[in-house]
Amino acid sequence: MQIRDEIEYYSLYEYLGKAAGPTLGDEINKAAMKYKQKYVKQEVSNPVYKGEVFCYTKSFLDSYFYAKENNEEFVLPQDTYDGDLPF
Repeated sequence: MQIRDEIEYYSLYEYLGKAAGPTLGDEINKAAMKYKQKYVKQEVSNPVYKGEVFCYTKSFLDSYFYAKENNEEFVLPQDTYDGDLPF
């Protein structure tokens, strides 16, 4: 996990607890680019992989995987509440 400007960023490995693989990584990266989500890059070096990985905000990953697990259309997470308060 990386923290920049008080925002937590997670690689897919950190978020999922296992390697995501290139197909899922590419799918998530395309969604992040489409919706102009913030991301950071992190250098990784281990016996299996050496190179840069993308890290995304937890709210983006939570929303993405929630939609995927529930066979729903991915909806961009809102950073701010824009609606009427009930009081």
